[in-house]
Amino acid sequence: MFGIFYTHLFANPFHTKQKYLNQIPIKSQHKKPIITIISDNEFTELTDFLVPYGILKRADISDLYAIAPVSGKVQLFPALSVEVETSFDAFEKEHPEGADIVIVPALHNSQNPNILKWLKKQNEMGATFIGICDGVWTLAYSGLLDRREATGHWYAKDKLIKTFPNTNWTKNKRYVHDDRMITTSGVTASIPISLALIETLVGKKKATETAVLYGVESWDPNHNSDKFEFKWNHYLLATKNYLSFWNHETIGIPIYEGIDEVSLALVADAYARTYRSDVTSIASQTKQIKSKSGLSIYPDITNPESDGINVKVLIPKDGKSYSLLKETYDTIQKRYGETTMEFVALQMEFPFP
Repeated sequence: MFGIFYTHLFANPFHTKQKYLNQIPIKSQHKKPIITIISDNEFTELTDFLVPYGILKRADISDLYAIAPVSGKVQLFPALSVEVETSFDAFEKEHPEGADIVIVPALHNSQNPNILKWLKKQNEMGATFIGICDGVWTLAYSGLLDRREATGHWYAKDKLIKTFPNTNWTKNKRYVHDDRMITTSGVTASIPISLALIETLVGKKKATETAVLYGVESWDPNHNSDKFEFKWNHYLLATKNYLSFWNHETIGIPIYEGIDEVSLALVADAYARTYRSDVTSIASQTKQIKSKSGLSIYPDITNPESDGINVKVLIPKDGKSYSLLKETYDTIQKRYGETTMEFVALQMEFPFP
């Protein structure tokens, strides 16, 4: 195995105080941290993947790679698809010493043997891991969370405890850092963990500047897990919305060159979870669209005038993602009712009042 040498911290010397995460080791041969965000070609959670990629890319504090077992199209869930240009093998050829940080979104197949093998190899080379939302399942199945403190999506808590009893599952934290393992609560925790990572790597000043760009006021780990639970009316509504297919709407989101992938992910994810609407990306051209951070997004529909779009939802070029998400919840409440809005917020573990 390759020898590993670390610098103590890739950081601005004027911002060495770390507030929320512990120190993260960076290999000494890296001028900037090498960060990978992994995906599975068949169904990777939309927000878990696009939000940290967009925030970290815009912050420009690392060499950032979106990677997959096989380069090519990655279908996101519950909507959209992107092109991932770097395969596991290609990354290893470029960086045989391994990544510094590996971000693991929720994957449809959390036991994909190729992914588990790759994670174990990166662990042997000293990487720090960030499991976002149900990405903790993949980390747990790889054995990396044994005898660690961790957290996850509130809905999965009981099943996580039963399946992985050797992990200390905790609540009331949006993210938990134990040695080289960082885990988060539900979907929208991808925002604060991305900002906390920026603060740890280069200081609070940069984290604050980045947070302002997205309309985020705080990225502290405090969280009230107990307020997140499905009640009988949420289950009843989910069944009603799902079965009432004649009332389903198609939400079309026009994508364009330079679209903010963080805003796109949060808005699309919210609408897709109503069980009343299907989300599709639309464009007037068949070629892939480059997002603000350089990801290639596939348009689902290239002739929107004839494909049954009920509602078009626009992502403004100068919008602040977190504010857009709040506006989307307000719109969902007005369009589908308060219970549907709550149902969506609970799924995304969004800390609403």
